[in-house]
Amino acid sequence: MPEQTNRRELAPSLPLQEDFVYHWKAITHYYIETSDDKAPVTDTNIPSHLDQMLGILLQEEREREFGVTGPCMEYLLHHKILETLYTLGKADCPPGMKQQVLVFYTKLLGRIQQPLLPHINVHRPVQKLIRLCGEVLATPTENEEIQFLCIVCAKLKQNPYLVNFFLENKLKSLASKGTPDVISEDSLKGQDSVSTDTGQFCQPEELSGAVGLEHTETEDEPPQQMDELSTSLDSLAVSPLPEATVVRPNQDYNLVNSLLNLTRSPDGRIAVKACEGLMLLVSLPEPAAARCLTQSTCLCELLTDRLASLYKALPQSVDPLDIETVEAINWGLDSYSHKEDASAFPGKRALISFLSWFDYCDQLIKEAQKTAAITLAKAVHERFFIGVMEPQLMQTSEMGILTSTALLHRIVRQVTSDVLLQEMVFFILGEQREPETLADVSRHPLRHRLIEHCDHISDEISIMTLRMFEHLLQKPNEHILYNLVLRNLEERNYTEYKPLCPEDKDVVENGLIAGAVDLEEDPLFTDISPDNTLSNQEWLSSSPPATPDHPKNDGKTEVHKIVNSFLCLVPDEAKSSYHVEGTGYDTYLRDAHRQFRDYCTICLRWEWPGSPKALEKCNLEATFFEGHFLKVLFDRMGRILDQPYDVNLQVTSVLSRLSLFPHPHVHEYLLDPYVNLASGCRSLFSVIVRVVGDLMVRIQRIPDFTPKLLLVRKRLLGLEPEGPIIDHITLLEGVIVLEEFCKELAAIAFVKYHASSTP
Repeated sequence: MPEQTNRRELAPSLPLQEDFVYHWKAITHYYIETSDDKAPVTDTNIPSHLDQMLGILLQEEREREFGVTGPCMEYLLHHKILETLYTLGKADCPPGMKQQVLVFYTKLLGRIQQPLLPHINVHRPVQKLIRLCGEVLATPTENEEIQFLCIVCAKLKQNPYLVNFFLENKLKSLASKGTPDVISEDSLKGQDSVSTDTGQFCQPEELSGAVGLEHTETEDEPPQQMDELSTSLDSLAVSPLPEATVVRPNQDYNLVNSLLNLTRSPDGRIAVKACEGLMLLVSLPEPAAARCLTQSTCLCELLTDRLASLYKALPQSVDPLDIETVEAINWGLDSYSHKEDASAFPGKRALISFLSWFDYCDQLIKEAQKTAAITLAKAVHERFFIGVMEPQLMQTSEMGILTSTALLHRIVRQVTSDVLLQEMVFFILGEQREPETLADVSRHPLRHRLIEHCDHISDEISIMTLRMFEHLLQKPNEHILYNLVLRNLEERNYTEYKPLCPEDKDVVENGLIAGAVDLEEDPLFTDISPDNTLSNQEWLSSSPPATPDHPKNDGKTEVHKIVNSFLCLVPDEAKSSYHVEGTGYDTYLRDAHRQFRDYCTICLRWEWPGSPKALEKCNLEATFFEGHFLKVLFDRMGRILDQPYDVNLQVTSVLSRLSLFPHPHVHEYLLDPYVNLASGCRSLFSVIVRVVGDLMVRIQRIPDFTPKLLLVRKRLLGLEPEGPIIDHITLLEGVIVLEEFCKELAAIAFVKYHASSTP
């Protein structure tokens, strides 16, 4: 590079403005005098002159009070230096000039403290330069382009109102109905003629005035020394660069469009920076910007199309366990090396890419302005959830069902945006809130299919779907529990309100089931087919009624009665936990206390009632249906002695989650053994009572039942080595799960009662 002398060192007394003008004239003279426009810009003094100009502007600002514009900055604004630099950068003359212009703009906007963007001679060339960014992917200037775009985004984040300068007019609003929607780059070269001095969006009827203002501004005569430069610039061969493949719909929000193009950069660092820029823009509170962002750019399509393509790129053979256990994904840290990964598995690269992009969509919607967030989330719902995921979840191939359900489970766990969660919940469960009937359980096909999968012939599919529902129930969204359970309990029509007869008083004694030792003789347990409809008196005997000492009108029963009812459900000969240390009821108390506290925190804003709806205000005549979800769970609970251990663990885990919710109707229906059940109704307690009745009959047929039970428990805990297969292993494991589940329910009931009685 030719030697460049700093004139400030030779003549320190020169005014700053004179020095500033000198450096600018040095740049303009290059174009007037040069005959070789093919030499790279780095072989000229232009980069050094630009640096000197920037240094002078910074020095001038430091020497003045904040907000006072100095003569050098006035010169830059009045003589439209940024406009001229934009033209030079677009022509990329000399080669590499575009890069120098981008760097100058970036440093100017980033280092000057006073607000520059409100000036028309700043935001207009900035807007034009934005359009040059992302036109061609993998260009040498990509890094400078993204730095420039990000500094503009940062400035908008500091002063959100400035975004209105970057919302360009919709030219097609002036066109006839027959005009195509896509406006070409050529037709936009005259966009200045419809841009107001503020650069703000203006309605069609305002355009005549806007054009007049613009005409006045552009007719402003440039200084004499610029005439020759103008002639030189006109003679430059400015050939338009080939655009990236992305079509820009209305050219309304070019800052977004350029960032969208750069998210496709093969350089991962550039793509991440572009995503960060979009994150800043979606969070701007200006309604006009939010509207333009979602209606006039390809942002929705970018999010959903990439989600779809990454989802479809996943191999069908990905192990569901790998989907569940792959490490937590943060979108900005999507840098995976298969060679360095000791726990690599087929499809891991594709899985991480999908989960990483889903995390980005989630975070983007979480940060977005409210109306923009809703629009983006609805786009994900319609274009990805329904368009791509639903067909996979509704298929009949067991491998396909398992993989797609595991992916649904993973994103249910991963989602943190309330708005996206709402759309995900509507996708899975539908929006219905009226009580279910048997006739309309398939009204929302996906909900029906997923609940049916909880009782699938494949244990793997059942367990995966139950896990998905378990995590869904932990999400902070009121519609989940209401849709699955609460809407069917609102009228408390599972109860029968009637005065007590004297003979009912001896049914319950100290929380124990009267005559429990004779349960095998009770006709209730001789036929346990779920298809049987029991008489009211039989249901009454299976679920003890209220006693005069424990009236039910307040929805609460003395807690020790409830706790004992659950703890004493399993007969002593079927209990094994007291033989093993650390498996007592107290361990469940600690867990229940922590979990209930977490659920109370989630449910606090839902303003649930503290006590059940008064029976006299309930429609007890309406036919009760527990709902599809509880029906399937109760059916599976009823088969606990005949199901695999892992299935039983998952079924009871979901039921205990439901029991933790601090809603009085959920508590009454799932945790109160003393509720008067209406004819033909069942509760969780009555289902367990039937299981215990069946168990007591079957115990008699198994020799050495108690020693075998204890051995199975010790093996499950790893206290005994695996040995010969034990007969009736499924039943024995089922009994152990049943005992533990009853202890867990007792602990939850105790913790909930204690919390409700503590001020």
